[in-house]
Amino acid sequence: MKRVKALLFDLGGVIVNLDYHKTINAFEALGVANTESLYNQFNQTEIFDDFETGSLSGKEFINLMKHQIPTHSSESEIKKAWNAMIIGFEEAKLEQIKRYSERIPCYLLSNTNEIHLEYIQTLLGKMSFKNLELLFNKCYYSHIIGKRKPHKETFEWVLYDMGYVPEDVLFIEDSPQHIEGAKTTNLNTLHFTNERSIEEIEYWL
Repeated sequence: MKRVKALLFDLGGVIVNLDYHKTINAFEALGVANTESLYNQFNQTEIFDDFETGSLSGKEFINLMKHQIPTHSSESEIKKAWNAMIIGFEEAKLEQIKRYSERIPCYLLSNTNEIHLEYIQTLLGKMSFKNLELLFNKCYYSHIIGKRKPHKETFEWVLYDMGYVPEDVLFIEDSPQHIEGAKTTNLNTLHFTNERSIEEIEYWL
């Protein structure tokens, strides 16, 4: 196995634990009918793409959701439902990534949005690692850089900014489609699943 010179981490599903059904259940509790169908509909109309690339603001997203809720729901209630999928961080995992970052440059690339990132930063504020910048040389958030996975140009742009060729970087990701997108640029990949441990990265160092 080839040794790499840098690590590029995904956030949701790798570093922070997620449960998408919790958000589906939370919106259904607010009265949204067929939340899973709505999610697919929003995907097809590029609403989530726009939200994750910063073309749609948090307030605009909340207003769109308000139209889907039959009863009056406050901004905070909608935010809480949207953030319900974010379970939290494991301190031991953060500590392991910190140990890696002391040996090799570590970066973060996440498809996310301003509401989720704000909530994630609130969760981290209660932990030893107050923000992700303590773990990574640089964090690339889709809604800030205006690009998202799994597009090839996103990986190429991030690698150029990092200053590495793809063959020297290991990308750690839980979504199969993002793994496939990374492979188009010749990035080394580690498909992170529930059966895998963050310690497996050691084999690449």
